[in-house]
Amino acid sequence: MLAQRLFDEVSGKIADVMATGPARDIEKNLRAVLSASFAKLDLVTREEFEVQQAVLAKTREALTALEARVAALEARNATAIAAAENPQDDF
Repeated sequence: MLAQRLFDEVSGKIADVMATGPARDIEKNLRAVLSASFAKLDLVTREEFEVQQAVLAKTREALTALEARVAALEARNATAIAAAENPQDDF
């Protein structure tokens, strides 16, 4: 029991020293420098990235559907042009 209380006291004192000592100031300054550096970069949040990813997936689906539709229309148009160029095929 005495060993546990001694351990708790020592760890509490170490935590106090770390919280008020130069390590805390260094951490605070490092966070400020990193925040400023990241602010200069053109970064997006994970949420913004996921929204854009969903928009891109929807756009790809629409593009695939439109490509299929254009291909069908081109095939139908090619058939109509071929029939118009060869009227003897109608007899």
